Amino acid sequence: MKVGKKLVRIGAAAAVAFVALAAPALGGGQSLAMLDQLDSGRWEVRLREPGNPVQKICVDNGRRLIQLRHPADSCERFVVQDGASDVTVQYTCRGRGYGRTHIRRETSRLVQISSQGIAQGLPFDFTAEARRVGECGA
Repeated sequence: MKVGKKLVRIGAAAAVAFVALAAPALGGGQSLAMLDQLDSGRWEVRLREPGNPVQKICVDNGRRLIQLRHPADSCERFVVQDGASDVTVQYTCRGRGYGRTHIRRETSRLVQISSQGIAQGLPFDFTAEARRVGECGA
């Protein structure tokens, strides 16, 4: 019985090591071509929950929409899904929090966003619609 348990532990350790080493190959690339196709300019982000103010941001690149709760932080990103019309990115901002964001493109000027994580020591979980409304500075 002891030999069987030891083999199970070794097998489990090997599986964990395999997943850890394979993870960068499976989703670590930073393509995110769909986000690069979004129009730059002034965007309005409307949270689905009532009573939340509209957030207005200047987007020079669609990647800016990944970290709405960590906008100025340089964070490590891991691409979970990189599709033609939607992406999912998990990110970690060491000492400041983390998040996981899914963005679905409807057009180059309209996207749906779902994000959750921890920012400023508090959890967040939201869905929003982001729409390009004009030029930055206008």
